[in-house]
Amino acid sequence: MRAAIYGAGSLGTILGAFITRKGGQIELINRNKAHIAALQEKGARVCGTMEFVQAVKAYTPYEMSGVYDIIFLMTKQQHNAEVVAFLKGFLAEDGVIVTLQNGIPELQIGEIVGEDRVLGCTVAWGATMLEPGVCELTSAPDSLTFSLGALSDTPNGHFGDVKALLEMMGPVEVDSNFIGTRWSKLLINAAFSGMSAVLGCTFGEAAGNRASRRYVQALIKECIDVCAVGGIRIEPVQGKDIVKLLDYEGPVKKAVSFFIIPIAIRKHSRLKASMLQDLEKGKKSEVDAINGVVCAYGRKVGCPTPANDKVVEIIHRIEDGELRPSFDNLKYFG
Repeated sequence: MRAAIYGAGSLGTILGAFITRKGGQIELINRNKAHIAALQEKGARVCGTMEFVQAVKAYTPYEMSGVYDIIFLMTKQQHNAEVVAFLKGFLAEDGVIVTLQNGIPELQIGEIVGEDRVLGCTVAWGATMLEPGVCELTSAPDSLTFSLGALSDTPNGHFGDVKALLEMMGPVEVDSNFIGTRWSKLLINAAFSGMSAVLGCTFGEAAGNRASRRYVQALIKECIDVCAVGGIRIEPVQGKDIVKLLDYEGPVKKAVSFFIIPIAIRKHSRLKASMLQDLEKGKKSEVDAINGVVCAYGRKVGCPTPANDKVVEIIHRIEDGELRPSFDNLKYFG
């Protein structure tokens, strides 16, 4: 069985290092030639909440050959149509693409390769690439978990193989309410990644500042509300019922929710949004596939999303060079 991680940046490099460390066979593929060269020469160095160096198999897309039974897809979503069309040629007849991307990308990928050849996985931990070959794990070691699900009622035959590979890093929860699991991760990304990118800070800093926490709370509430209107049941994250903890109607529960937010994100307080990392490199972000999805679904079901609308607007202004990530951007929320 051949497996690869396509788009092995910070998350993919760490996942590949864990799998290889446990004896699994996997190839790390990335267009960043400097990163691949560093991985080939020195191995993958993981630092942060864990420290180790692991030799890995690493290649650029131009060095790919043959077919793969499993391809973990970890690129940004902006180019999914062309990337998946490219990968289709390297996918075995019964092969599967496992998307570990943000948002809800499985539907588009299923249209290209078939729903029965797509699995979706949410990642409950974060990472940052510090330099080629060196990636910082920014989440606590006990938060290295995954949720795995399928679009098709009959999961791909490699479902068990995928689960076994992921378990070489951490526990895997098989989720029958896959869309609900996707929305639980989307809620976290919309709130904390969104504000991290707007403010130029970590998740913990966005939650710790009382002014910015107001908007983190508003973003969370909007995600809960659009799902409630749309009939989507948001799944717990690592055993914690987000809706029960953070939803509110009256002032007392709102105050409790406000107090809980920094505690809820404590294990990931050091995490710096990948959207912010992209903005700092002058790249376009995935905001339309994260906060933009909340806005679009809100419009579909008739539920207003003013806080998410504002995050999308501010981040696009940052991309256009009109603004920069800063706490000064709080003034635009009104």
